[in-house]
Amino acid sequence: MLPTLRDEHQPDFVVVNGENAAGGLGITRKTAQEILGVGVDAITLGNHAYRHREVYEYLDNEPRILRPANFPKGSPGRGHTVVESNGIRLGVINLSGQVFLDAVRSPFAEADALLSELRGSADAVLVDMHAEVTSEKVALGWYLDGRVTACVGTHTHVPTADARVLPGGTAYISDVGMTGPRGGVIGVKKEQAIERFLTLTQVRFETATEDPWLNAVLVEAGSDGRATSIRQLLVPADG
Repeated sequence: MLPTLRDEHQPDFVVVNGENAAGGLGITRKTAQEILGVGVDAITLGNHAYRHREVYEYLDNEPRILRPANFPKGSPGRGHTVVESNGIRLGVINLSGQVFLDAVRSPFAEADALLSELRGSADAVLVDMHAEVTSEKVALGWYLDGRVTACVGTHTHVPTADARVLPGGTAYISDVGMTGPRGGVIGVKKEQAIERFLTLTQVRFETATEDPWLNAVLVEAGSDGRATSIRQLLVPADG
């Protein structure tokens, strides 16, 4: 669907969260290269970044793929990057929440440190806040308002209805949503998810295929790096 969306919206950059690209959990070199190969500028990850050991070296060597910056500093990969298109430099930062997730440093302090490092080397900054609870995401959005172009939430797979530009010029949404099968349960075959809830037994999850949708947001910004609009793209694959 990406070529059609590119033609329609003419984005300068496309950033994808690839957290569940490899059969529903984590990412591999092959799936990452497939995503980059269709014209994606950067990939962010999340709590399943290290699910597949074979991707560790790739995380170290490919600057366009990120894991949360507030993971241990000695762990594979990097937490931020700068990509360039048409003379514009976009800083991309990947952060993890600490509530119900494993992150060794505060995403708030980590964001401060990275914004200081990016000063002068990026014209706009996008933050992917991969977090479980909406309160932590909303708080970070307010904390970064006026300092980043966009702060968008990922992880919970369901798009939220709070997309807006905050007063300081930061585009915000609590969760972008999931590109995947809406006919399942956050990506899993619905029968398997229901069985797990009904029986509390171990059920082997498989990726659903029914009714795939693309969930995204389109952010527009001025030359000063401040967002002017954010709108959701919730597009069925057959539409």
